[in-house]
Amino acid sequence: MSKLLALIIEDDADLSEIYSRTLQADAVETEIVRDGTAALDRLKGAPPDVIVLDLHLPQVGGISVLNHIRDDKRFAKTVVIVTTADVRLADEARDRADLVLIKPVSVQQLRELTRRMLQRWHPSDPPA
Repeated sequence: MSKLLALIIEDDADLSEIYSRTLQADAVETEIVRDGTAALDRLKGAPPDVIVLDLHLPQVGGISVLNHIRDDKRFAKTVVIVTTADVRLADEARDRADLVLIKPVSVQQLRELTRRMLQRWHPSDPPA
């Protein structure tokens, strides 16, 4: 079984570390990117299994990053979980994201919902 990979696109250093540790507890490898431009550069590489995407990012906004992901067929099986405190942006992202979580997001909520989404898209590689 290959190890699952989560890309965390979040400019808040504390939140990105919390998200990373939460997913690592389920034996998911994580990468952290802290701005929209770096996210677009990283997305030129191999698609991750899950992306945790903040919508308020420096450089390039999260909606633009989300549109890029959804317009690229390489990410067809990538689970995209959007996190935001902005309800208006959450509504805008709802049709393109697999899941939209309104901040503050609890660690348990992120962990459980990520497990469910990964099992739905990657049933042969469930988190440990």
